Amino acid sequence: MSEISHLSPQIVWQFFDQICAIPHPSKHEEALAQHIIRFAETEGLAVRRDPTGNVFITKPATAGMENRKGVVLQAHIDMVPQKNEDTDHDFAADPIQPYIDGEWVTARGTTLGADNGIGMATCLAVLASKDIEHGPLEVLLTIDEEAGMTGAFGLQEGWLEGDILLNTDSEQEGEIYMGCAGGVDAELSLAIERETVPAEHTAVKLMIKGLKGGHSGCDIHTGRANANKLLGRFLFAHAAELGLRVHSLKGGTLRNAIPREAFAIVTLPARQADALQDRFGHFQNILNTELGNVETGIKLSVENSELPVDVLCADSQQRLLALINACPNGVVRMSDDIPGVVETSLNLGVITTETDRVTLLCLIRSLIDSGRSSVEHALSALAQLAGAQCEFSGAYPGWKPDPDSEVMHLFRDTYKEIYGNIPDIMVIHAGLECGLFKEPYPNMDMISFGPTIKFPHSPDEKVNIKTVGLFWEQMVAILKQIPVKA
Repeated sequence: MSEISHLSPQIVWQFFDQICAIPHPSKHEEALAQHIIRFAETEGLAVRRDPTGNVFITKPATAGMENRKGVVLQAHIDMVPQKNEDTDHDFAADPIQPYIDGEWVTARGTTLGADNGIGMATCLAVLASKDIEHGPLEVLLTIDEEAGMTGAFGLQEGWLEGDILLNTDSEQEGEIYMGCAGGVDAELSLAIERETVPAEHTAVKLMIKGLKGGHSGCDIHTGRANANKLLGRFLFAHAAELGLRVHSLKGGTLRNAIPREAFAIVTLPARQADALQDRFGHFQNILNTELGNVETGIKLSVENSELPVDVLCADSQQRLLALINACPNGVVRMSDDIPGVVETSLNLGVITTETDRVTLLCLIRSLIDSGRSSVEHALSALAQLAGAQCEFSGAYPGWKPDPDSEVMHLFRDTYKEIYGNIPDIMVIHAGLECGLFKEPYPNMDMISFGPTIKFPHSPDEKVNIKTVGLFWEQMVAILKQIPVKA
């Protein structure tokens, strides 16, 4: 056990400590799923899995609470795998290393997985607790939420019996979420042709590092820079002037994380090497001026590289750099209906280069279907102009707010009774699984709440210790107050 297992509420932190010790990035959750199943069996709880791999656990009502409405506690098993470049960590094999940093818990050089590990730990703590009053209880733990919401897409009718679902995947204590953005993945694929490296060229690697990155929904409005866009901007501006020829581009690792790093292997006339260093250094100064209040650790560098056998031909390079520069990124529109909330956004999350093509992966989010469609059309038009292919996949619906939600009013009143103030009723620009749950369970009443988590999807991720205690207090209180089933 690590030092976090001694924090309060201890039952929650001990489960989270166990979760951190078992690798569980998206697509690699099975070891943790099996650990949870063994825990449920040891507790004498009924546990099963659906064909998708989601885990279902049921716990009978405590004495005298059998007539209450059934509650489903829900979290996702997987975490986002992001690390600093100088951190040696294999997310599929190595445990997360959490530690206490003042008022926060964070991890050494990697994402912490508080998104959604704290929510999952709280669900398991409720199952393990012997002194919490509650009605009929189910726990639903979905797989692969971060990489495509596979578990939520696979959820079928008949697996859940509850009337109310409490999603634990929100990231700001004092806020109740009752709506979220929908989204769709976009893939732009540009076929490229190559030619031999020009004579008397030398090769270098351009690197942009040190950006903060973050969640492409929660952090998209914060002004954090996108490494893919910055590198594309420099190359578009200076390729002709310096005689740069692109061999490959690479940036970002996940379509739902703001890219923190980007790299390019380029060749150029040897006589232009000093000029490249000068231009890249000047670009660093420009970015420090533009972004310095937000991006405090940005670092641009040039290092020598082995000379490749080929580079993109001039036409392919021109179309690629134009495509990256013209690709929308960031906030597209703020909501007119919900002040301070992003309506529509786009994240250019990943760029990869193969022998015959370069691929750009983007994630479009929007609170409204027409906003999402508008960006889809813009990307399709851009692809046509660049001679690229554009495909959309993995679309998931938004979660429409229900102002008459009984559980929302119950939570609000319970929160006011405990703390003396009313929580904020919010809609989040990130994607929550609730929108997908509404399809097989349209009449299930849902809210989402959680502790305060900062900078999810980045190695800066941290969870506030005090708010985990508040989250637990709220969970215990609302389970006790669930109304009688009519």
